[in-house]
Amino acid sequence: HVQLVESGGDSVQPGGSLRLACAASGSTYKAKCMGWLRQAPGREREGVAAIAKGSRTRYAESVEGRFVISKDNAKNTVYLQMRSLKPEDSAMYHCAAGQYGCGNWKTWDYWGQGTQVTVS
Repeated sequence: HVQLVESGGDSVQPGGSLRLACAASGSTYKAKCMGWLRQAPGREREGVAAIAKGSRTRYAESVEGRFVISKDNAKNTVYLQMRSLKPEDSAMYHCAAGQYGCGNWKTWDYWGQGTQVTVS
């Protein structure tokens, strides 16, 4: 099993920045892909960003150019640097990991509890 714990969520003004962190523990070798998803009240979950073992990345169109996903393999930690934040970015942000790839996030195997981001 892989345990994921998120941190870094906060309330910020539009245009501000935050860096989220996701610390992985347990059988971390199973986390071939790691990423971030978000869910706001009344909305469906949205895949935000993902990074593979080879450091290939992809982003949702809504955040491309503003968010950057990165990882520190030694610390088993994935980060999401969020810049130029907009009110529509407000959501609970969840870290997730998949054993096989960075395709459909609904197939990913492990999920964190989330960290709240509020932009107002």
